[in-house]
Amino acid sequence: MKIIVCVKQVPDAKDVRLDPETNTLAREGVQSIMNPYDQHAVEEAVRLKEKLGGEVTVLSMGPPQAVDVLKQAISCGADHAVLVSDRAFAGADTWATSYTLAKAVNKIGAFDLILCGKQAIDGDTAQVGPGLAIQLKIPFVTCVQKIRDASESELVMERMMDDGYDVVAVDYPMLLTVVKDLNEPRVPSLKGKMRAKKAEIQVLSAEDVGADSAKIGLAGSPTQVVDVFPPPPRGERAILSGSIDEQVEQLVEKLAAYL
Repeated sequence: MKIIVCVKQVPDAKDVRLDPETNTLAREGVQSIMNPYDQHAVEEAVRLKEKLGGEVTVLSMGPPQAVDVLKQAISCGADHAVLVSDRAFAGADTWATSYTLAKAVNKIGAFDLILCGKQAIDGDTAQVGPGLAIQLKIPFVTCVQKIRDASESELVMERMMDDGYDVVAVDYPMLLTVVKDLNEPRVPSLKGKMRAKKAEIQVLSAEDVGADSAKIGLAGSPTQVVDVFPPPPRGERAILSGSIDEQVEQLVEKLAAYL
């Protein structure tokens, strides 16, 4: 089985903050990590490889430093890694990103399964996985929380829903987006870390994947971020203490000031 896993390097959510002057993300001093949902996609790909055989290729679109998350995936059991990196990709929205990843997948070659995290924690759109499937014209299942059965012809899985879950069976090729309930990502072994350190990451440019310049980056993005701003402050806050009766009296007094 040939499996491709799409991963993204994102800023650590614990350190994300806005620059008060520019209202853009302040990235200096902020650690970059593999998107948490993507870690579960990598883990499931490796488990399927261990059960059914085959190979796992991790794919990322991003700046040169994104090789770090690709090597992390290799340390956890992936076999190959491809980075799609070009200044021409700057400003890409989810549509342009899906198109670019599709061109990269076609460059990689035949596949049976593509795994993606449900969404990236920096954008939270959950659009790239389904968008990639549409570009490739293959079926997709979102929010997969459990693989019930895996064979060489199909997967039977649970898709998380608001009021429970659906059981879905799909033939290859297909794309899945996964949630954190799916598995527990493994800790890289020393052997895996050594293999990742020596791994060669294939880097592809826009020209390498045959991307149309009108469909990538800012030029190929139907949507653009016009403004970013922090939420307004909540205003005055107060903590009430004492017994319930005392707190009620305090609350009545404070509300009376607004009447």
